[in-house]
Amino acid sequence: MNRYGDIAAGSTRKCILVVGNFLSRYGGSRGVCEDLAERLADAGWKVLTASRKRARILMLLDMVLTAWHRRAEYDVAQIDVFSGNAFVWAEAVCWALRRAHKPYVLTLHGGNLPHFVQRHPHRVKRLLQSAAAVTAPSRYLQEQMAPYRGETVLLPNPLELGQYRFVARRRPASKLVWLRAFHTIYNPVLAVNVLARLARSHPAIALIMVGPDKDDGSLQAVQDAARFLGVSDRLTIQAGVPRADVPKWLQKGDIFLNTTNVDNAPVSVLEAQACGLCVVSTNVGGLPYLLDQEQDALLVPPQDPAAMALAVERILTEPRLAERLSRSARAKAEQHDWSVILPQWEELLNKVARRG
Repeated sequence: MNRYGDIAAGSTRKCILVVGNFLSRYGGSRGVCEDLAERLADAGWKVLTASRKRARILMLLDMVLTAWHRRAEYDVAQIDVFSGNAFVWAEAVCWALRRAHKPYVLTLHGGNLPHFVQRHPHRVKRLLQSAAAVTAPSRYLQEQMAPYRGETVLLPNPLELGQYRFVARRRPASKLVWLRAFHTIYNPVLAVNVLARLARSHPAIALIMVGPDKDDGSLQAVQDAARFLGVSDRLTIQAGVPRADVPKWLQKGDIFLNTTNVDNAPVSVLEAQACGLCVVSTNVGGLPYLLDQEQDALLVPPQDPAAMALAVERILTEPRLAERLSRSARAKAEQHDWSVILPQWEELLNKVARRG
């Protein structure tokens, strides 16, 4: 037994190569692959990783060369699969793994992947069919990718529940929190528009926005919108914070805004739920699969500040609704704790390694 619970009877931990984006040390978002690598190492696995290279071409070379040159050291590989240029990286790494006769598990990520597969169905199907197993963090991706790989294992994005102190929001204060990267796909300007609408009837309303700047003009757009709408004094912007500080920042508010236009199963929403914040989110991508309307969140159409402001208004004026959302949110987050998810990862990886 390990600190995360029992694993499959008779299994033996081996060596794994984890391939993904390991760039959080440079201020980027921390990927699930980084947490998975650390958790497996804590559980007794020997873990190799790639890559920590920042330049794209160097990252690709490092991934492929690590897969090939260290092929004698690992028994199984796990590769993150995103859309766009990152899909090419997965294809290249898997090509090297096949040449090395190594079994691998593909993990699907990103709300854009279903759109990508519509443009490149044969490439996606060829890659997914080549894997010993494919995992998806949400029922949304599991369903969307079923035509290209019938059997996909559902392994939700996990979190360390003990790091998030739960506070039931019985009578939420008019304090809003937004936690994401400042990038156009996450539509951060929508949060400012919601703030401006609520300011008309809630004099104490305030918004904290936390996240790294992706340098696509979104952060500047947020600041410009706040000045134009006259709510700059109600808005606090905090650059990306270390993962360990996320719970502290979430606890500064009672209502969490998720304004994204594209999404899958965002960890930031689960983190807010773990703290007991009342979640108001757009209903795009995998979010309707992750969140239950009127139970643990309120879902609204994308790019609709009036609808999102009305949802926040309900939470501020309906205590029973607020408390139900808060307590149900924590219960949802408990299903995603590492103590639940890691044994499932270990069982799958051991099974693939034995077969491979």
